[in-house]
Order: sequence, then C-alpha cells, then structure tokens
Amino acid sequence: MKSLAALRVFRSAVLSFCAVALGGHLIAGDWPSWRGPNRDDISTETGLLKSWPEGGPKKLWDTREAGLGYSGFAIVGNRLYTMGSDGKEQTSSDFLIAMDVETGKKVWELKVGQYLENGWGGGPRSTPTVSADGKYVVAIGAQGDVVCATTADGMEVWRVAMKQTDVDNPKNLGGSVPSWGYCESALIDGDRVLCTPGGSLGTVACFKLDTGEKLWQSAEMTETAHYSSIIVVSHFGKKQYIQLTASKLFGLDENGKLQWQADFNGRVAVIPTPIYRDGSVYVTAGYGAGCMLVKVSPDNQVTEVYKNNEMKNHHGGVVLVGDHLYGHSDSVGIICQKFDSGEQVWTDKKRDGSKGAVAFADGMLYCLSENSGECFLVSATPEGYTEHGRFTLSPQTEQRNPQGRVWTHPVICNGRLYLRDQEIICCYDIKQP
Repeated sequence: MKSLAALRVFRSAVLSFCAVALGGHLIAGDWPSWRGPNRDDISTETGLLKSWPEGGPKKLWDTREAGLGYSGFAIVGNRLYTMGSDGKEQTSSDFLIAMDVETGKKVWELKVGQYLENGWGGGPRSTPTVSADGKYVVAIGAQGDVVCATTADGMEVWRVAMKQTDVDNPKNLGGSVPSWGYCESALIDGDRVLCTPGGSLGTVACFKLDTGEKLWQSAEMTETAHYSSIIVVSHFGKKQYIQLTASKLFGLDENGKLQWQADFNGRVAVIPTPIYRDGSVYVTAGYGAGCMLVKVSPDNQVTEVYKNNEMKNHHGGVVLVGDHLYGHSDSVGIICQKFDSGEQVWTDKKRDGSKGAVAFADGMLYCLSENSGECFLVSATPEGYTEHGRFTLSPQTEQRNPQGRVWTHPVICNGRLYLRDQEIICCYDIKQP
C-alpha cells in the first residue's frame, strides 16, 4: 500500500512538472484565449515579416487531426488547444484537443458534449481558454457543455451544462442553445471562469476555476445568450465584466451585480467581441445592425457617443490600433474607422461579397477571406489600404458543409501564423530572417 501511495505521489509530481514544461505559465507571445491574452486580436510580437513572397510564408506543417468545426486556437508553451467533432453523424461528439505546436500531432483529446448540426455546418465554434498558471484549460461545446481539464493530460476536472435540461439540477444554468449553437469562449479571470448561458437564472455565470463551484449568476440581467464573448476590464480602477447580447450591452462587477446597460439594435446574430478603452465601449454586428460607441463614466452613467452603419461586422472581428478600428464591414470590404467619432477613413473598395477575419501584429493586419481562404497582409495605418502579399490556404477541407466558409480567425503566436479550415490546421513561419 505504501508503494502504491508513493507511486501516486510521484505520478502527481510528474504531471505537475509536465503542465509547466509543456503547457507552461503564460509568457510573452502566448495566445491563451479567444482573440489573445486581452481578447482584442492584438499581438505584441515584433520582428515579423513586413511582406510575403509569392505563394506566402513558409509552411512549417499541416495536420488533419483537428476534427470538424470552426473552433479557434489557444496556444501556450508547446501546446495548441482547439476543439473539433469526430463527424459520426448521430453519434458525433465535440472534443477538446491538445496538439504539439512543433508537429501538429494530437497529444490528447477529451469529450466535451454532443455534436450540434445546422445548415451552416456542425461542430464546435468556441475557442478553449488556458489559465494563467498553465494548469487548466476550459472549453465550451456547441450544445453548452462547459468542461475544465488539466493541460498536462486532458483529465476532466469538472463540468456544467449551460442549457436547462432539469430544473432541479443546480449544475444546469437555465440557458437555451442559440440557433447556431453556443459560440462564446469561456473567460478565465484569475481563479474564476465566466460564461454566458443566458436565460431567466441570469445571462452570465461565474465559477471557481479549480472546482467548478458556482459563485454567482447575474440575476439582474436575464437576456438570452447570443454569440459574443465576455471581456474583463479595469474601469477607472474597478473590475468589470462586459458582455453583449442581441439587445443589451452591459457591465457587471466582480460579484455579478449590474453596473450599467445600454440598448443595442442587434439582429439575427450578434457575434463580435466588445472593445473597451478608457471608459469607452465599442460594439458592432452584422445584418445591418451597424456599430455603436458608448462612454461609461466612473460612476457608471452611460452616454451614447455615436451609432452608425459605417462598420457592420458580421463575425470576423474588429481590431483597435491606436485611434483607429479595422475590420470587414458587410457589403463594403475592409474599412478603417475613427474610434472616437465613428467616421470612415478608408475602405479597400473590394465589393466581391467576400468577407472575413482580421488580426493585428507588428504594424500589420492579417486578413482572411472566408470564401476563398486567401490570407493577405495589409498595413495598419489610416493613410490608406496597402497590401504586402497574399496566399491561399492549402490544403482546404473536402468535408465542409456547402453553406460553410473558412470562419476560424487567424492567430499569430511566437513568430507563427495559424490558419484552419475544419479538420485541417496549417502553421506558417512569419518571422523575419
């Protein structure tokens, strides 16, 4: 018995060491969550290519082990975390997957929940989130299953269900699955995890990271969940969690108490993540909803600064660089917009109907066309649209739903560019020689 106990202690020590060595504490350049460490799709890396050769940057590897779906990437240390479905129709499941960043080989996988199919392609949409100590990773399945696992070996730590299946089960959060599935990515804030079940029990829920114990649910805000992800900010020295639904933009304090709210005219699907700077909150959505900037005072009084249709961003995201926003506006193309006034500065004038995602690193925009899978490099400057190379993601999947597109956002991490089309992930070297 003593030998068995000693073996268990030794195994625990080894796994803890591996979590640090392979997953690791977060370091500069890591990309631990949806849209990066600050949820703004801004990479602080430097020394990256300022132009691409014909055919694009050097591909380091590609893999077909990601499974079906539109999940993005969290990258910490030597591990890439994403989600995918096994694609077995009625018996399909969503999985949380860990891969080796040097090879793209799968290291482990964990079943998260039941597969969701719809007319635009099934599978998970959420991006996993890694804790600051590198020990835990949290994922949300398309049906609303929230799972926390150890990064070392993918061992399940706890799980809850966001959709209401049993009124007497305290681990059901009272939500209902949105039309395109749960798409948000869980927020890890220190020793807490936040997600957005929506519904009468509270739009936002908060849990202890290590145990899954529910700390609170936002009873004052009971909006139905849409597809945006929560951000955490320091609002004049006080912590706030900010979220967007179809009709409300709002802030909660660290105990889940409503601090402020503003009306938003979202339609059909509200997806992009809010952007916060110095008390100002910017949001946008597609389907003609447009964009809005509000100013929230230190005592949480809300003033609308502008609301217009210059930016109508469907789901490719918007980045704030300096005093300007960059992103794709429906039926217009990529635009540059003044943050403080909402005025359009320029557009790329590409009206071919193709839209896509935008990320930023080292002075450049990394733009991805959802129709063709073309990735192109553009100067992030209000002076005008200037392109510095493009290439087409290859290979592309043969399993994508005919209505689906290349919807996974590009990620720049530790001198590499990661792109995905369903089960295929490609990794490129974008460092300057």
